[in-house]
Amino acid sequence: MTNQKNAATELNRSVADFGGYLNINKPQEWTSTDVVRKLKGITRAKKVGHGGTLDPMATGVLPICIGSATRFADTVLLGTKSYRIKMLLGSSTNTYDATGDTTAEADWSAVTSDQVIDVLKGFEGKFEQVPPMFSALHHNGQRLYELARKGIEVERPARPVEVMSLELVEFNSPELVLNVECGHGFYARSLVHDIGEKLGTHAHMTGLVRTNSGAFNIQDAVTIEQVNEAAESGDWRELAMPIDTTLQHMRQATLTPVQTEMVKHGRQLAVGDIGNPGEYVSGDRIRAYTPDEELLAILIFEPEILGWRPEKVLAAI
Repeated sequence: MTNQKNAATELNRSVADFGGYLNINKPQEWTSTDVVRKLKGITRAKKVGHGGTLDPMATGVLPICIGSATRFADTVLLGTKSYRIKMLLGSSTNTYDATGDTTAEADWSAVTSDQVIDVLKGFEGKFEQVPPMFSALHHNGQRLYELARKGIEVERPARPVEVMSLELVEFNSPELVLNVECGHGFYARSLVHDIGEKLGTHAHMTGLVRTNSGAFNIQDAVTIEQVNEAAESGDWRELAMPIDTTLQHMRQATLTPVQTEMVKHGRQLAVGDIGNPGEYVSGDRIRAYTPDEELLAILIFEPEILGWRPEKVLAAI
């Protein structure tokens, strides 16, 4: 019994120092907060967060940040995302999806796949998108969905979004299936609603699967049940991805022992400590590792202060 207790204590201590990601395939009808709460109980980690909200009706990739990885949640949020969208022509709803009340109807029978493809071209590239009322955005200190549930609609400023690719993959009118690759802040529900308005048929979303979010893809995603089984039978961390998963776009540098201690204490490094003269420009970032090849920090190049400033430091190292 004593040995089991000691092993459990040691596991809890090591979990407390852990930093990494779980690539979760979110189940339908779960909110992103539901997933965080459940995984916090399973992993017993003190800090757990998600890297980008998914609607309850949606499934697919939901990156979960654990421990020190929560400090890098912004690097998950800003990654490119891909979705498979199911939509239905003929009616719009107040939520822009199948969970809402019908607000308008129109005949869809004359719509052709060529017409849909032509309309989709207008939603590629950079453009302004109006977010739905049923969203978690704030308006005067209140969530938009809180106002919407009271029957209150307010003007929402359009926000810049980017769609890298948008294609029609299935046409069984009135049901359509789209694949979209987009940037941060994009609303699939708004896209579906706007497509319906352009076609003159109205439309709403009936299904959504996030297939990719930055470095995380659905082929490698695990279920909450799998994490729970791993926790009960051994160590759930075997399913986790390393803390630098989302930092691979940055160049890296291995610090000397002296530099490591300087960065640990928040001290900047000299311009010539990393790289060659002229190799970096102001604002460049690198991922810095200890001599033992453990991620230590993100450093930002600021020649105006004559050095590399520690932007984020992993204190547990």
